[in-house]
Amino acid sequence: MTGRNLPFLDRRLALGALGLLIALVGGACSGGAGGGGGGSQTTITLGAVDNPSMADLKKLVPDFQSAHPNIKVNIVTLPEDQIRQQVTQDVATQSGRFDLFTIGTYEVPLWAKLGWLQNLSPYIAKDSSYAPDDLIPGIKTALTYKNDLYAVPFYGESSMLMYRKDLLAAKGVTMPDHPTWDQVAAAARAVNSSSVNGICLRGLPGWGEQLAPLDTVVNTFGGRWFDQNWNAQLTTQPWHDALTFYVNLLKSAGEPGAGNAGFTECLNAYNSGKVAMWYDATVAASFFTGDAAKNSGYAYAPTKVKDWSGWLWAWTLAMGSASTKKDAAWTFADWATSKDYAKLVGTKLGWARVSPGTRTSTYDIPEYKAAAGAFAQVTLDSIAHADVTHATVDPVPYVGIQYVDITEFQQLGDSVSQEFAKVIAGNETVDQALQKAQALAAAVGKVYQH
Repeated sequence: MTGRNLPFLDRRLALGALGLLIALVGGACSGGAGGGGGGSQTTITLGAVDNPSMADLKKLVPDFQSAHPNIKVNIVTLPEDQIRQQVTQDVATQSGRFDLFTIGTYEVPLWAKLGWLQNLSPYIAKDSSYAPDDLIPGIKTALTYKNDLYAVPFYGESSMLMYRKDLLAAKGVTMPDHPTWDQVAAAARAVNSSSVNGICLRGLPGWGEQLAPLDTVVNTFGGRWFDQNWNAQLTTQPWHDALTFYVNLLKSAGEPGAGNAGFTECLNAYNSGKVAMWYDATVAASFFTGDAAKNSGYAYAPTKVKDWSGWLWAWTLAMGSASTKKDAAWTFADWATSKDYAKLVGTKLGWARVSPGTRTSTYDIPEYKAAAGAFAQVTLDSIAHADVTHATVDPVPYVGIQYVDITEFQQLGDSVSQEFAKVIAGNETVDQALQKAQALAAAVGKVYQH
């Protein structure tokens, strides 16, 4: 899917990459991962997104190093937007600062096409125990370019609605397995009170933050970023209706300070019982504690006029083509995405914390099925139904559900989300924001018009 039939020409991709390189090269860091020294121990650096799954990996690095004393692993974790900027800078300038890095389904096919990533298929072929056919099909396909894997999944996800059954029941509210957004909004407003907010939705600017859930709302309301001729579509009625709905739901039943709330803030609010519902990544359920872990229900991504609106994403481990320590880097990536790693997490940190959405075999482990049974099937079904090639009601010339898989989208999405943040803050109207967003998208669309 994402790894094939990319809707743009090599020349256009090269132009986009050149613009990215020019923007980043001025601040490029000097390489810190060169071959160097003649010691027996090799140090590899992993640039990683700061999330609970990565925190778990850090805890288990000593297990890897005890089995591989000749490899030292240095993990640098940063918030999503910061690590994305630093990794992009590193690979665009080929500085080799990071030997491994976490990137998503958005970057993998684009960067593979540019030659920035190391093809991992030859490494996988040398390891008879890796079992690439065990990788969940939709995730594996999204990380494939020209039939080769250029990244391996650390965890995979779609999106779903998570809700506190006890808090909803106290207000006489029930949630169907396949709710509509109107049903979710009604439930959120019914539960909303001075002590508990009805729902948490990301408002933090960023194409990977606020726009991730909002894009799925736009899709199921009938909206799209571009028509088949690459004409921007952000001033159409579906966009207006979707953005108005999202902002009104935040204002009437959302978390306070929504403009500063991303995944982490919503997770903390949900775990502490401050919000009754949360629409976000399926992986979130792995990090619930206390009453949130005991009393949560799970429903599929809410819909409007299009069924199955959940997104598709994976945080992956990829290797830069400029790394001079590829063998050591692959040894660690192999270990961290293997069948045995899932078992290690389960036995040492708890079975509910096992990285979801990567391997089919994980869902056959009795202990994992017992710990994650409430959300495991919703996760698998949502990933299976997330179609990056048919995410919208009307046809589009691009691939992607919660993003448009072109190099320009990283900047376009961030800029557009800044306008929407102004609406959430009450500093701009929906129409004003969409007019500005339309102009930004139209400039990008012209690059792809014949």
